[in-house]
Amino acid sequence: MLRIQNRLPDRYLDASSEQLDEWIATAKHTLGDRVFILGHHYQRDEVMKWADARGDSFRLSVLAQERPDADYIVFCGVHFMAESADILTAEHQKVILPDLNAGCSMADIDEVTEAWESLAEVVDIERLVPITYMNSSAALKAFVGEHGGAVCTSTNAKAVLEWALDKGDKVLFFPDQHLGRNSGLAMGYGHEDMRVWNPRQELGGLTDADCKDATLLLWKGHCSVHQRFTTDHIDAFRAEHPDGIVITHPECSYEVCEAADQVGSTDFIIRAVAAAPVGSTIAIGTEVHLVNRLNDETPDKTVVSLDPLVCPCSTMFRIDAPHLAWVLEALVDGRVVNQITVDAATTKWAKVALERMLSIT
Repeated sequence: MLRIQNRLPDRYLDASSEQLDEWIATAKHTLGDRVFILGHHYQRDEVMKWADARGDSFRLSVLAQERPDADYIVFCGVHFMAESADILTAEHQKVILPDLNAGCSMADIDEVTEAWESLAEVVDIERLVPITYMNSSAALKAFVGEHGGAVCTSTNAKAVLEWALDKGDKVLFFPDQHLGRNSGLAMGYGHEDMRVWNPRQELGGLTDADCKDATLLLWKGHCSVHQRFTTDHIDAFRAEHPDGIVITHPECSYEVCEAADQVGSTDFIIRAVAAAPVGSTIAIGTEVHLVNRLNDETPDKTVVSLDPLVCPCSTMFRIDAPHLAWVLEALVDGRVVNQITVDAATTKWAKVALERMLSIT
């Protein structure tokens, strides 16, 4: 999806970190309770220190919903997260994304309708349930809402899939194949019960028999950060730290999750680090800004990235102090820049999908 972020004025690009901090602090003070700044766990520290709340994407959207007094929600995350906040917040609230280029390649897919129509020619479409991961655009959430499906998070994916397979015979799961596969395996399904749907090939690169036999049709998508982690990384860490603990996110490949000591969502990882014995050395398979923050905030333990070369989320990394200062000072001047809005029809069906998830879990 094409989004164009105009170049910032030189004032922000040329400013020192001290100047930016001063501008942000002054604007935040001036706006007071009218602004609520959300910081996703993967944000860089220069942004996170200004957040009124930190969390994962859905949790932050819920927190925004619980702050109706805030006229402006500044979401320091990526585009699909800001969309979710706009869907859940009141009409008078304006959701702002500091950099419009902060997107997510996994979330921005547009071939789902075509896939659905192709599958309708092969399987009983009334028994096929679409499930989308929270890391998806508002349009994808609306699609599953309108077609009888639900949204899931990395925490509740297993429960949502169980609901879907009680409702139908098979699931089309998108956009992250790894979360779908790891959740299916945790439910007791085998690899033989799954097929990967490649949107770039006719009928997803599958035969009619594949489509009919599969219980879980997994979209060929992945997170570029979590895809980096390998079992070689785990082997190297354990060779250096035989008593070390490996914790990975379920967006990692099943081989990596199978070899890890613990697997769970971002919130799970945070709790697992807190619960680990004092003196533990812990390798985390997730975005490096969270890993580094956990190490800084847990001085009685050593927390490192499972990948020694580390890899920040390149799109999340677009949100920085200059962009945050720019949007806040614009608000002080009475200008709303980079507002994220979701149209009424999309909001309606996306809310249906989100409400189904909440009723399931």
